[in-house]
Amino acid sequence: MKINPRTPEAMKLFMEGTMAFSRAELAGIRVDVDYIISEIEVLKQQMQDLEDEFKETTFFKHWEHSTSKKININSKYQLSTFLYSVKKLEPPKLTDTGNGSTDKEALQQLNIPALNLLIRRSKIKKAVDVLEGFYEEQVNGYIHTSFNLNMVVTYRSSSNSPNMQNTPKRGEEMMKICRKAIIPRPGHQLIEIDLSGAEIRIAACYNKDEKFIYDIVHGDMHSDMTKQIFLMENFNKSIPSHNLLRAATKNGFVFPQFYGDYYKNCSVNLACKWGELPQGKWKRGQGIEIDSPAFTLSDHLISKGLNSFDKFEEHIKKIEKDFWENRYSVYNEWKELWWKLYLKYGYVDLLTGFRCKDIMRKNVCINTPIQGVAFHYLLKAFIMMDALIISKRLDSKLVSQVHDSLIIDCHPDETEYVIERVMDIIENKIPKLWKWVNVPIEADVEKCLINGSWAEKEKY
Repeated sequence: MKINPRTPEAMKLFMEGTMAFSRAELAGIRVDVDYIISEIEVLKQQMQDLEDEFKETTFFKHWEHSTSKKININSKYQLSTFLYSVKKLEPPKLTDTGNGSTDKEALQQLNIPALNLLIRRSKIKKAVDVLEGFYEEQVNGYIHTSFNLNMVVTYRSSSNSPNMQNTPKRGEEMMKICRKAIIPRPGHQLIEIDLSGAEIRIAACYNKDEKFIYDIVHGDMHSDMTKQIFLMENFNKSIPSHNLLRAATKNGFVFPQFYGDYYKNCSVNLACKWGELPQGKWKRGQGIEIDSPAFTLSDHLISKGLNSFDKFEEHIKKIEKDFWENRYSVYNEWKELWWKLYLKYGYVDLLTGFRCKDIMRKNVCINTPIQGVAFHYLLKAFIMMDALIISKRLDSKLVSQVHDSLIIDCHPDETEYVIERVMDIIENKIPKLWKWVNVPIEADVEKCLINGSWAEKEKY
């Protein structure tokens, strides 16, 4: 096996990253202990109320009479058995082991009102788990989580005690409930630097697809695909309902396609999850409103000849074929070549010098270098910002790395300077160091109020 000549570079990145993370761990993240205690009590009461309401439903009573065992409403196995073996329902999704899924998307697609109570309870329980983790680990109002660089096979980070990566990112309500517990030091404010779009841009560094690069830098692939998927010649993303369809396309088709999903799952995401249409024959007046209250998504799609989920699925199948064979054919060729190289050598080498030798499915093999390097870009920014804070003796502190973001606890007098410096690092300094970066890497900045929580933030 050939040695990766860039391994020393990778080792240096993680050594420097470990030191930078250790300083963030030592600084700690301040939490509002009084809020955590009171909110846990409120949320647990909501969970109990939902459980009591669920146990009064006909659905639960049928479930109870169908088994001699005591019902555990937290048991996915018991629920799956009742839904798919007793009630003989067709599973909307299957688990990796081939059983009927009981995750949120599957339960929503079954469209059983009683299950909405369980979905709501499950969301609240996750928020309770996060807040309880904060409370258990806090010392004098600060949590000192451990950031790890030796646990994930893609060479991304993880954290524990508590797991900051477990803080909800999707679902506005629960995200705000959990983030309201995170507060700055007295007289300070939190800022969040989010590189959530970095993975798409890092993909371009690998595949060098000119059409893909053009769309990233100059175009708008999400709007283009929205017009194609929803057959909207008059698409205008400034119209809220049209922008919602654009979000559906971005999160229900474009990103899933890049991560290895396929047309069947994308069809469900687009039509049922985002569009709120049933899996079956469509009638007028169904789904989300577009343009006006009198015109719904089903009205529009029926007028275009798509009057059922099956026809929509065939439509998405054709779009998927065009997406990879015509629109991003070079990207597709890179995926096939990358997979062949992995099958030949048993590993993949990342642009940052790391070698991944795990047993991988095809989509994991293709996503690993992109996800790993996107995190390394964030880590490099973290390291360089940490060094700047030390050299300039700033009162501001790097306190956390969560998902694709880094969190800085800023003194208000230093906030503008810190934001300016970190953006210069992301947009200018790192591309000069890493010559393989062939597209602009951008970040979103959100600033919280002075003495305000992480939930109270606005675009900078």
